[in-house]
Amino acid sequence: MVILGTAGAGYLYYQHLNNNIKKDPLNLGDEKDRAAASKANAAGQTPLNILLIGSDARDSAENQKLGGAKDTFGSPARADVQMLLHVSADRSNMSVVSMPRDTLVDIPKCTDPDTGKKYAAETNVITNDSLGRGGPGCTVATWEKLTDIHIDHFMMVDFSGVVSMADAIGGVPVCVKANVYSHTSSGKGSGLKLKAGTTPVKGKQALQWLRTRYGFEDDTDIARTKAQHQYMNSMVRQLRENATLSNPGKLRSLAETATKAITVDNGLGTVAKLYDLSKELKKVPTKRITMTTMPWEYSGSSGRVVPRPADAAQLFRLVREDIALDGKDKKKTTAVKASTDPAAADDQIAVQVENGTRTSTTSAVRGRATAVAQLLVGKGFKEAVADSSAILSEARTVVRYPSADLEGDAQRVAKALGIPTSAVKKSTSVSGVTLVVGADWSTGTTYKAPAEDNTTPASAAALNGSDTTACMDIDPNYVW
Repeated sequence: MVILGTAGAGYLYYQHLNNNIKKDPLNLGDEKDRAAASKANAAGQTPLNILLIGSDARDSAENQKLGGAKDTFGSPARADVQMLLHVSADRSNMSVVSMPRDTLVDIPKCTDPDTGKKYAAETNVITNDSLGRGGPGCTVATWEKLTDIHIDHFMMVDFSGVVSMADAIGGVPVCVKANVYSHTSSGKGSGLKLKAGTTPVKGKQALQWLRTRYGFEDDTDIARTKAQHQYMNSMVRQLRENATLSNPGKLRSLAETATKAITVDNGLGTVAKLYDLSKELKKVPTKRITMTTMPWEYSGSSGRVVPRPADAAQLFRLVREDIALDGKDKKKTTAVKASTDPAAADDQIAVQVENGTRTSTTSAVRGRATAVAQLLVGKGFKEAVADSSAILSEARTVVRYPSADLEGDAQRVAKALGIPTSAVKKSTSVSGVTLVVGADWSTGTTYKAPAEDNTTPASAAALNGSDTTACMDIDPNYVW
């Protein structure tokens, strides 16, 4: 009876923790717009991509007290913190990419899962608005549209969740190079007040650190992102140094806090699934964690930013192709992925060929689409035709396909021309298999893939997880 009673109590408590966890759908965009799932490596292992979201919701008395701004109480929440956490397929390394809150992006059409309200797609709008268009699943859809990276899960926390988690951890050491007080005469600032040097922050002070913009470096959201990276790295080190929790009361308190603090997708909606995820994350050594910020540039004089084209595309590609951002990858091979639908016979595959050889400094090479279409016809692809009306700018040759049933056909076209499978992309911008001849193949009949540059752009401001020397510069106007 004692054994059964104990087991029953344990089950009830487990269910209690499960009931604490708030859940939302993973992606609120159209299924056909989703990025292709990550490919397995030679050992059959697949990467994990998890979007971490910090919500500024003022939907409770506690969140209102912590967040201020009484005029926004009950208004749609915004995704003020957005970080994509990528865990490599072999669990040897982890990459984190932050998107500044002030980034202008295209937000796809999203449908609210609770009300059924449909939000039309928008272009060139601030990224944190995505959360108010049906929930975190719209933020996930926005990231997939921007990066073409398939996101497996999301985890979201609000103001009160940050405070409770910071208290449960017991303090996270952070560093400033001078005394700082984030406060202006007009009432702006987080209220953070710290002395120069390293200080463990928890509770409300931890939230202030994560929200501080006025006082750090140039008082921008970019500086705030750097401070968040310092906090996360320090938190990971703190958790690992104190990983053994022998006190049942403390362990129970941490479990209560964690399950109440987060909102996750349905795929992470139980304690067991979260525990399994934690075991996967724990496999990555601290020294192989790399924090980065999406490369950006200012958009006019608005103070908003946009992705820096080449550098952001490079960073997203490295994550998408599971290449470590710390440059310490061992040579790896990718498993041959069985297509969801076998390729048709070559003479039955319809291929549209477009000219993408135009660059910022040169005009498109005339007749290039026709020349490559004829090359394909000579190889047996009788349905290949040139689209002379499309003059595009593509640095690299790419084969695009709109849906899974045409993936095999697209891969077959690429193989016939010697184009690597990494250049075969799913895209809803095309209606059939489409070959865009890029500036890297402006002449000749043999495609030579350019050597890949797999270095992390310097503009991503990479910070290693084991770096204990990180310390925030302070704007002299906020020194006390």
